[in-house]
Amino acid sequence: MSIPQAVTIGLAGNEASKQITGTSEVNAGRTAVATAAGGVMGAAAAGVITVGGAALGMATAPVTVPLAVASAAVSFVASLFDW
Repeated sequence: MSIPQAVTIGLAGNEASKQITGTSEVNAGRTAVATAAGGVMGAAAAGVITVGGAALGMATAPVTVPLAVASAAVSFVASLFDW
């Protein structure tokens, strides 16, 4: 997991929440959607990393959870600001 990767995925989750909710206003509903979207996107990205690592015979479990959690956290924080 890299921090820039988590930030990029997290910001994408925030943008997805704006599209899903139809608003960029700061509210609890959009924050919940952003956090979930960021977590799902992070898990999906880590899944791709895991599949690639499994093909190489690498241990990749430590990558999957932190990337999903970090991207969800970035989405959560980004959704609290309207920028």
